[in-house]
Amino acid sequence: MNLPFLQLDVFAPAALSGNPLAVVFGADALDDRAMQSVARWLGLSETTFLLRPTTPDADYRVRIFTPGGELPFAGHPTLGSAAAWLLRGGRPARGDTVMQQCGVGLVPVRRDPATASGGDALSLAFAAPAMRAEPVAPDLLRQVAAALGIDPDGIVASAWLDNGPRWLALWLPSAAAVLDVDPDHAALRRLQVKVGLAGPHPAGSAAAIEVRAFVAHLGVPEDPVTGSLNASLGQWLIGTGVLPPGYLAAQGTAIGRAGRVRIDRDAQGQIWVGGAVRRMIAGDIAL
Repeated sequence: MNLPFLQLDVFAPAALSGNPLAVVFGADALDDRAMQSVARWLGLSETTFLLRPTTPDADYRVRIFTPGGELPFAGHPTLGSAAAWLLRGGRPARGDTVMQQCGVGLVPVRRDPATASGGDALSLAFAAPAMRAEPVAPDLLRQVAAALGIDPDGIVASAWLDNGPRWLALWLPSAAAVLDVDPDHAALRRLQVKVGLAGPHPAGSAAAIEVRAFVAHLGVPEDPVTGSLNASLGQWLIGTGVLPPGYLAAQGTAIGRAGRVRIDRDAQGQIWVGGAVRRMIAGDIAL
């Protein structure tokens, strides 16, 4: 069978600068094995499959696969799937807010006026799911630092951040320190952890922080731009007073991308994670 297919560039201020996402529509007839096979063959950080929702509160349901397994939630697939649904004529039941159903429940996605869009590009932001932060065991922290090639004493702060995906997050002294990291991906794969790094850019820079994400055990050595990690980092770093309620994060620099993620906390305390999504490829996929 042939199913409609889009490939998009997510968190991309310009074409080919963000994180690619493949979206397969009308995937209700596909089983888990077929979805995993497609994701593995495409080899992108994530591939999503849009299905009929199982709750009347949702506009659509999404399943999210990396080359190595399924995720209950992920940020760039959330923005990209909502954009794909809208670009193919989807109309939200609730005004300008798309309601996505995924493994962590319902995730609202709205248009984001803070990011430019037009033509085949949409500016969207999703509501960050609830996140819990927990301390990292000292022994594991030392092993992760060794795999990253950094001195544990140079880590300013660390935490487990869990909003569906569970990230071991490290706050480093500077963006330069983040970009200097040369990880041993085989060692990270053995540890079976998702590792996120962040550090501040100098005052006056367009982006407040630099972010990197390593997910070697799921077949993604370095993710170009990572919505779930940025969502958790925003909740953690704004919540602890390290960052202001609104800022811009840069990600992908180390691998030749220029991803940009906008983080904003509204008056109710909700963190919104936004960016531009661009349609790059449209057609069918034969399965």
